[in-house]
Amino acid sequence: QVQLVESGGGLVQPGGSLRLSCVSSGFTLGDYGTGWFRQKPGKEREAVSCIGTTDFSTNYHSVGGRVAIYRDNANNAVNLDLDDLQPDDAGVYYCATVRTRGRPCPALESDLLQVIGVWGQGTQVIVST
Repeated sequence: QVQLVESGGGLVQPGGSLRLSCVSSGFTLGDYGTGWFRQKPGKEREAVSCIGTTDFSTNYHSVGGRVAIYRDNANNAVNLDLDDLQPDDAGVYYCATVRTRGRPCPALESDLLQVIGVWGQGTQVIVST
């Protein structure tokens, strides 16, 4: 069964950090571009970052240097480190794969959303005192 499972979400204080993990089953995650997305309450899902099969990564939106995406191929995972979290970063974070094996992550968020294949179920991030 092809599946993505996210973990690592939770409650963090402003300025804190989290490491989110996306693990695949039923296929080799390293063969596919993999992205992280977030959905804030009442808003549409938006792309945060994407890493291709050559480990070239692209950040979207105003996340700047506060995120780092990287592969852990030994564990069939793609992780997302989030630093200096602020209340506006709260939401449900999802991982997803690019539909075509070996296809790089598009530079534009709108193009990335068009080529997504498998979605995970999401992990919630709450940023609050």
